[in-house]
Amino acid sequence: MVVAISVDQLSADLWDEYRPRFRGGLARVARGTAYRNGYHSHAATETCPGHSTLLTARRPVSNGIVANVWIDQSVSRADKSIYCAEDERVPGSTSTSYTVSPLHLNAPTLGDLLKAKSPASRNVAVAGKDRAAVMMSGRSADQRWYWDGKSFATDLKAAPVPRSVLSFNTALASAIATARPPLDPPPLCKAKARAYQLSPAIKVGDNRLGRAGGDVRQFRISPELDGATLALSAALVQEMRLGKGPATDILSIGLAATDYVGHAYGSDGMEMCLQLHSLDRELGDFFALLDRNGIDYAVVLTADHGGMDIPERLREKGVKAAARADSSLAAGEVGKLLAPRFGRTESVLKGIGIAGDIWVDAGVPAAQKPVVVKAAIDRYRAHPQVFAAYSRAEILAVPVASGSPDKWSIIQRIRASFDGKRSGDLYVVLKEHVSPIPVASAGYAATHGSPWDYDRRVPIAFWRKGMAPAASDRTVETVDIMPTLAAMIGLGLAPGSVDGKCLSVAGVSCAR
Repeated sequence: MVVAISVDQLSADLWDEYRPRFRGGLARVARGTAYRNGYHSHAATETCPGHSTLLTARRPVSNGIVANVWIDQSVSRADKSIYCAEDERVPGSTSTSYTVSPLHLNAPTLGDLLKAKSPASRNVAVAGKDRAAVMMSGRSADQRWYWDGKSFATDLKAAPVPRSVLSFNTALASAIATARPPLDPPPLCKAKARAYQLSPAIKVGDNRLGRAGGDVRQFRISPELDGATLALSAALVQEMRLGKGPATDILSIGLAATDYVGHAYGSDGMEMCLQLHSLDRELGDFFALLDRNGIDYAVVLTADHGGMDIPERLREKGVKAAARADSSLAAGEVGKLLAPRFGRTESVLKGIGIAGDIWVDAGVPAAQKPVVVKAAIDRYRAHPQVFAAYSRAEILAVPVASGSPDKWSIIQRIRASFDGKRSGDLYVVLKEHVSPIPVASAGYAATHGSPWDYDRRVPIAFWRKGMAPAASDRTVETVDIMPTLAAMIGLGLAPGSVDGKCLSVAGVSCAR
């Protein structure tokens, strides 16, 4: 059985810092073939694009997942935002009230390819986010379960519901209804405890992740979410007898709590320390269950992206450039400033957040569109917090890069997640260590999404029983994961069908 684990927002910086302290499941995978310089080569370092690369071996430029959300002004519904894992053709849907679907993923996953060759194989996914489960399992999942804010749900309406899922959701609801006391921090985490008052209502740095009974939101922003995800994964392993059948099975697990903790509290406080300490233990328990069941399994563990800490703490640590973005950089605000020049009262630009893809409003006449793009780029480039702004034409003129991704230019990184149909009319990059969050709010103090290496660089670790430890500083890509796993299980890939390459980890023959 292949167990593919994504730890959402587990940056290589966190891996490097905590790796010597791991004693459980994270320690186990670190004792395999562990690359500390794994890269998402693309600029759009968000959950959906990141997960889309892991088991397709295709970069977003190839697989179509250019962001968590993009804008398509041609759709008939009023909401022109498109969620990466939705089917917007469903009547009455919106980008926030949607039908989960792999519709937009334009590449097969490892599970898709394996089931096409070996129908007896099972392709199962469990995750804390629907987009993680969808992007890792693809179109041929036998079971796919994800946290929907109330319970673990599925989009596979024709698939039989395992009995274990029903009983699990009942038990989980009871557990959430019960208050959880604050966690007892080990000495390492106590040393991280320092409070930062980001606003009268927002304090981060020394929270111990307790919650009141019934607090579903705080359940999500804690190690409990990963614990539940792994517990449901274990239940499905046992009920479905994964790894015990006549063919190779694939279990994809998306662990989301590290991301939720990172967003809420940043990546360098007591909260993240408590989260990783708990995750290490929970993963150890999960692997122990697989061992007890006598399953022959191989693990790959990586992340969908890294993350940036809160700028307030970064500045205290000497990162002078750390700052929060000027709210006037939002596409709607810039578009309003430009509107009078084009005889309009409404914004001429649309966007998602502060930076990244920006679209010219569909109401702008075609003849004016290039002029609007140039005016917007000039405006952005003049701002002291902006590193670069490029037009669609400039980006598409750049060949898709190859070679070591740590050497790629910023525009090459943008090109790797830029699709001619879905991406914007221009793309804006903030300077390094400028957070695109102008003002911290509850659950959203820090983030990711930039082309800078703190967001791109992630660990990639392979483990199998008997594998000799091999820590490596070699630069590799997340798109290299799937070809390596395919070689491990003897699944041939068509020449030119992937962007990644097989890695010569112990026990893997890349010559297949």
